[in-house]
Amino acid sequence: MNASWLPALILLIPFVGALLALLNRRAAPYMTLLAAAITPILAILAALQVESHGLLTGTDGLFALDALGALYLLPVSFVYFTSSLYAIGYLRARRQEHPAGTPPRYREYFPLMNIFALVILAVPLVANLALMWIAIELTTVFSAFLVAYEDRAEALEAAWKYVVLTSMGAMIALLGVLMLYYGTHAVDQPPTWDGLLKAAPQIPAPLLLLAFVLWLIGFGAKTGLVPMHTWLPDAHSQAPASVCAVLSGVETSAALYMLLRIYPVLASNPGIHDPAAWYMTAGLITVGSAAFMLLQVHDFKRMFAYSTIEHMGIILTACGIGAAVHEQGTVYQLFAHGFTKSLCFYAAGLAGIVFGTQEIAKVRGLISRAPAVGWALVIGTLAIAGAPPFALFLSEFEILYTGFRTGQYLPTSLLTVFIVLAFIALAYQASRIAFGEPAGRSLPKVRLPRTSLAAMAMAIIPVFIFGFYLPPPLAHLVHQAAYLLEVHG
Repeated sequence: MNASWLPALILLIPFVGALLALLNRRAAPYMTLLAAAITPILAILAALQVESHGLLTGTDGLFALDALGALYLLPVSFVYFTSSLYAIGYLRARRQEHPAGTPPRYREYFPLMNIFALVILAVPLVANLALMWIAIELTTVFSAFLVAYEDRAEALEAAWKYVVLTSMGAMIALLGVLMLYYGTHAVDQPPTWDGLLKAAPQIPAPLLLLAFVLWLIGFGAKTGLVPMHTWLPDAHSQAPASVCAVLSGVETSAALYMLLRIYPVLASNPGIHDPAAWYMTAGLITVGSAAFMLLQVHDFKRMFAYSTIEHMGIILTACGIGAAVHEQGTVYQLFAHGFTKSLCFYAAGLAGIVFGTQEIAKVRGLISRAPAVGWALVIGTLAIAGAPPFALFLSEFEILYTGFRTGQYLPTSLLTVFIVLAFIALAYQASRIAFGEPAGRSLPKVRLPRTSLAAMAMAIIPVFIFGFYLPPPLAHLVHQAAYLLEVHG
């Protein structure tokens, strides 16, 4: 079957959803939900096509989807759908909490969310490096309005900080893209991942290394690597939970996706010695810093934001540890992170509605007040911390097993310590929130929105199932994606 039309159609659906949402503001939530429901179906079809036939191209080379891109596309489309469903009731419930005169822009939210989803979906689909950079930069432009959605001073400040830091990073990354353009053009190769990989041995090593350092700083700011991470906790503490699910679950991974893709390019150049050391150093600094920050966090949405920083560091470290030996934990961690982190923020958003605050010290006995939300928060926290039997346990176990098996004892030992430290911090905070003694103050009974509860329930399914079972096509896709990070002589 010729499926070259799939990439263009995947991007067309949210674009049409945005137009319909603009034309009929009253129906905007449902137009968005319809577009978001179609997108995962198309993403699954595209992933199956890649799994069975290899690279999926379309529109005269404008689009190119391979196994790693398909593996990233799946959680993006799923989170787009669940966050759209979650937002319908959640935003209305949040609106009731605001004083008269400062209502959030409910009807503007949905067109922006569609365009935001479109540009994230474009990252793994477009073939040209410059178009990928443009897509990643546009995620900042559109998501900044969503971070500032509630029009409060704190939200506006967080959005401004987010725009300034990540846009500065994007300009630095652009210099790296231009250098790679020059390098591929000099050896008559197209500026695509395949062309870059073919050109890598012939590109001067200092030029390629400098381009990578610019990518590491520029895309690292967008990913939330330490010390460029400071925007991330602020943005996540102020944005609506439905936005946090997309920001934390899949948007930060878009820039990390770019860093993973350039690893085999570096390793293919004989003049660059041990590129894995760059990945392990940056990753371990990020994981270690996030683990210690988790010990002193006071806001549960910021807690999950620091957990995202930790996960970005784990994936970067894992790439350095295991890409050369076909270790699949790196790509599986990237895949599972999107599903799991969205669940955490869905539960956190509803917990904030139940208690009227995000401060951990004021939230106790969540399970007794709202059992469904409390158990979802516990499950999400354990899953994101890497506890069995959830999906992230499998990926983290394979990462650590590979590191010790291949004799990389120092970085693997440090990574183990940091993961355990983060696990203890997350488990401790979640137990206080869910099982702590309820506060003495009387809280009004809150009716939680059904659409948000339904989205939260849907988010639990892949987190749980993928810890036990991977369908054969998905397992093969993970294997293919890990193969793309290897160096092949």
